[in-house]
Amino acid sequence: MTDDTTLVVEAVERVADRLVAAEPTLTELDSQIGDADFGVNLRRGLTAVTETVKTDEFNGPDDVLDTVGRTLISEMAGSSGILFGKSLMEASDTVTDGIDYEAIVAFAVAYSDNVATQGDVTLGSKTMFDAIRPAVYALKRGQELDDVTPTQASAHAVKACEYGVGFTIPLRAKKGRASYTEWRSVGYPDPGAVAVLLILREIHDLVEQEHDETVEPSLPGDLDDVL
Repeated sequence: MTDDTTLVVEAVERVADRLVAAEPTLTELDSQIGDADFGVNLRRGLTAVTETVKTDEFNGPDDVLDTVGRTLISEMAGSSGILFGKSLMEASDTVTDGIDYEAIVAFAVAYSDNVATQGDVTLGSKTMFDAIRPAVYALKRGQELDDVTPTQASAHAVKACEYGVGFTIPLRAKKGRASYTEWRSVGYPDPGAVAVLLILREIHDLVEQEHDETVEPSLPGDLDDVL
């Protein structure tokens, strides 16, 4: 495997471990606004993902992400598996030539757009899209600056995602089974949004390790004044 492929496999394994460990928290959140199955379904899917990436041979980072997406769709029950998995599959083509800042931004944009399309969601729907979109915007804003390191870029994404998760707390759910709970969803963050934040935090930890640089989550340039 190439270095980029190995790095993506490691990222997938670390993200899977982190989300599986967070299953009780995600389940508890989903019990407040949904049907309490999100954490369990995610654990099932990611357990299968971990087994797959440990045994399969991959032709590149795009092949890894496409395989992860297909595994999530086949192993996760409910709409979440389709949403996570299909979006990964559709966005995987952006990293065919390797991993650099431009490819990461392209991947993030494609993934975000697919979540919006597949889930038929917009900002304010109280879904994981509310956490993804700010992170993508922060990455794109960082791309416009000349001196942003990979570690700073991932820190920007984490901080923007944190704002997105916080944004979901006072919202009433408009999509999925959470929308059936009426006003009971108000006062809790969306579990999918929290899962996205955990993913980005784990990726940030890996980027810090790879580049031997510690950067606290922050926003790029003038975004600190906006949010």
